[in-house]
Amino acid sequence: MKEFGTLIVRGGVNVQPGQLVVINSPIECAVYARDIMQAAYEAGAGDCLIQWRDEESARIRYNYATCEALSVIPDWMTESRMYYARNGACFITIASEDPDIFAQVDPMKMRAHALAANKAYGEYWNIITQNQCTWCVVSAPNQAWACKMFPDVTPEQALAQLEEAICKSMRLDREDPLAALTENNRLIAERAAKLNALQFKTLRYRNQIGTNFTINLPDKHIWQGGAEPAQNGVIFTANIPTEEIYTAPDFRTANGTLVSTMPLCHQGRLVEHFTLTFKDGELVDYTAEEGRAVLENIFSADTGASRLGEIALVEKRSPIAQMGLLFYNTLFDENASCHFAVGSAYPSCVEGSIGLSEEELRGKGVNCSDEHVDFMIGTDDLEITGILADGTEIPIFVQGNFCL
Repeated sequence: MKEFGTLIVRGGVNVQPGQLVVINSPIECAVYARDIMQAAYEAGAGDCLIQWRDEESARIRYNYATCEALSVIPDWMTESRMYYARNGACFITIASEDPDIFAQVDPMKMRAHALAANKAYGEYWNIITQNQCTWCVVSAPNQAWACKMFPDVTPEQALAQLEEAICKSMRLDREDPLAALTENNRLIAERAAKLNALQFKTLRYRNQIGTNFTINLPDKHIWQGGAEPAQNGVIFTANIPTEEIYTAPDFRTANGTLVSTMPLCHQGRLVEHFTLTFKDGELVDYTAEEGRAVLENIFSADTGASRLGEIALVEKRSPIAQMGLLFYNTLFDENASCHFAVGSAYPSCVEGSIGLSEEELRGKGVNCSDEHVDFMIGTDDLEITGILADGTEIPIFVQGNFCL
């Protein structure tokens, strides 16, 4: 993919002269990780490290290791991340998985490992979510993922089609991809500024398939998206591609029903045609035609895992939505549809919340959890209305598109 590494290094993490760069990559994406590494050095990076991961060996370990063994995260693994974070590194993650590889793995083992990892890496994740460094999540094709998305063609054709879809979504097919990313970030910032100026008290969602839902926003909430400044002032783009404008809701005020419009792929298992019903912030009911046990596993992770932590607006006109593809990959699917997330909120979405304790965050209505799972609710007829403190109603989305 032409200019792949350059776009990520310059438009994503925005590597600074002499900076450390850490790349986390599946072994199947080695060629793309090396492309990023070379681009990082060409941009002036002081050093660059690739940390490899292998889903196949992870699957074997899940099948044979005990929950107790999987719950052990050695100190050196935690210290490795923190060493680079403390020394001003930027972090790039290539999200490229086989959607089915963990389908037969005991979910309790995966949960045990995930909970241990979240606890062990808590300080590191705080650095990421509070933008104390620059970071970027991107993707690259792999064969298993391609065959899952395009099962009716040869493996070679499937891989080529997935690469083409990723190129389009990242705007790598444009004459100047970096300029295209910059322009998209400008448009997102312009729309976020309009929403921030209005400071809606409540959002109301409605469509014909059953979504009928309201939720309040915290005082001094901040809509974000596209490029944003890290705490050191460096501008970066956390996700490429990105089409969303997002903020943190007041999790205590969720009321009504949200109906999913795309399957949720979580740890190798699909959840399809599901609904979530809330009352005064609490999840009081949920249904699923397939995969209800997956939802139960998510919601039972901790006290915040069944409450809402993110609201995101995505037009049906987004390039990813226009492709009409199910990617089985949250990075892409969340940029094709308006969505919510259960679990943790981003403290940067509420003024004065960075650095607060979990108790203080919850007091502001900002949800805290070790989970963060996005699910899609956008439709062609989705209407989102913003309600001001004085009761004035202003349309935000009409017929699935931004209209403010």
